Amino acid sequence: MELATIVLYAISVSAVTIIPGPTMLLALSNGAQGGMRIALFGIAGAALSDLLLIGTVALGLGGILLASEKLFSVVKWGGAIYLLYLAWKLWRSTDQAIDVRASTSIPLDGKTAFKRSLFVALSNPKGLLFFSAFLPQFIDAKSPVLAQYTALAVITALIDIVFMYIYAASGYHSMRYLSARALLWLNRICAGALGGIGIALSFYRRSELH
Repeated sequence: MELATIVLYAISVSAVTIIPGPTMLLALSNGAQGGMRIALFGIAGAALSDLLLIGTVALGLGGILLASEKLFSVVKWGGAIYLLYLAWKLWRSTDQAIDVRASTSIPLDGKTAFKRSLFVALSNPKGLLFFSAFLPQFIDAKSPVLAQYTALAVITALIDIVFMYIYAASGYHSMRYLSARALLWLNRICAGALGGIGIALSFYRRSELH
């Protein structure tokens, strides 16, 4: 791939990634509740989802989701329900203790953080549809396609890792400088945002990317 294409892709992905989405909010929450070690497991899960989603697009499976209304609805509602469930769990965790450090409604271990971030990303059809529509614009059909998709997948994962680390670090440092009451509201804001994304996802239609 040409350097200009890689730079343009990196800038485009960064512009989209910086907007807080479910995985960014989870990174923030993981950093605040579990610390950076736990947050890094979540970051790894989200980065793996990038590789899997772009691999799916490279194999042409993203087109199946675009073409099948039934499959799209199943994935969409599954993702929306899971986001609402996570929002409810996060909100409940704030009601169990004034000190967020003692709030463990959601088990804050590395395995849970990894699986939660991975599943949130994979169960959101917007990600797969976005990559299906976005990536081909940067692919040169005259050059080896698999190598290009691999390069774009790695770039996407690295950009996601950088931004998620920033979000997680922000959450972690908030534990040191914010009051317990402020931390509770930070957690509730994350819960409310996740719930809002889940509700918005339930109204999402394939035609929005056409």
